[in-house]
Amino acid sequence: MQKLTVKNLYKIFGAAPEEALVMARNGAGKDEIYRKTNSVVAVNDISFTVNRGEIFVVMGLSGSGKSTLVRCLNRLIDPTSGEIYLDGDDKAGSVTAADGENLRQIRLRRISMVFQHFALLPHRTVAENAAYGLKARGMSAKERRDRAVHSLSKVGLDAWADAYPGNLSGGMQQRVGLARALAVDPEVLLMDEPFSALDPLIRREVQDQLLKLQDEIKTTIIFITHDLQEALKLGDQIAIMKDGKFVQVGTAEGIVSQPSDDYVRAFTSDVDRSRVLTPRRMMQPALPAAEMAGLGKVRADSYLCDVFGDLSTGRKLAVVDDDGSYLGVLDPLSVFAHLQATENSTGIGGRA
Repeated sequence: MQKLTVKNLYKIFGAAPEEALVMARNGAGKDEIYRKTNSVVAVNDISFTVNRGEIFVVMGLSGSGKSTLVRCLNRLIDPTSGEIYLDGDDKAGSVTAADGENLRQIRLRRISMVFQHFALLPHRTVAENAAYGLKARGMSAKERRDRAVHSLSKVGLDAWADAYPGNLSGGMQQRVGLARALAVDPEVLLMDEPFSALDPLIRREVQDQLLKLQDEIKTTIIFITHDLQEALKLGDQIAIMKDGKFVQVGTAEGIVSQPSDDYVRAFTSDVDRSRVLTPRRMMQPALPAAEMAGLGKVRADSYLCDVFGDLSTGRKLAVVDDDGSYLGVLDPLSVFAHLQATENSTGIGGRA
């Protein structure tokens, strides 16, 4: 199931990367290392795995190291130290050990990237932009065209195949960038703040389209963002990054419910927990089957905000799995008490 594995990854910029690396491994802080070596530790001992078909979101403020990290994954930036593997294979699948031609093939066939600012060629049509990576493979013009139009259809833009990027809105241009990445049928898709230049309404629409597309194609995605709401919406796993390190990795529910420190707690303080927490997270042990059968039912993985109507009755509810089997009981009094307590603890009120 593991598609991408990263072990003890470091990236250091500056005059003395080896000296800085030793200091970092010995636990020195980023500021101390910079003062003594005039070198910046951008990525500091990062290790993680991403399963096939998963969206792994890296979230952090500007300067946290997230964009440097994602560029290390396809070696647009060469790491100072560490290992990156595809399919858990430390030989054939090693990105860090790949030589020039092998690295080129990895970028052409296995790892694609979507950039923040579209990077479309204005003098080429939408289809030609979408086919750009295929041309580098030496594919025939007809096959490139067919693959490009098929890829554009996945993002709802096949009708615009012969238009030029200047005739498209920002959201449409970003979808062309996504279609170009998908056209090469990548095993891993890197997305570096791809929606941050879009206005909020278009951004939500493109987020929804990405999730819908992911249900169909099941590509492994590494998604970079500085927006926590976007991270919570998209991520199967979320990593919160600060000063080049991961300070917490987990699901949206886990990060919101159990922040690891004050830094993560500050990020999640104004999150509407009813849009993150699920009945599965909040349920109590199941009652005897005869009693469960008499209760109203809610899906285990729906969000609490979607079942507020059921909760407002004040009656306990049966939490059921996709096949209808009973998993537990949802007590409205406990749910609302939990939401109120978390709001009071962060100074946020009135959301439940």
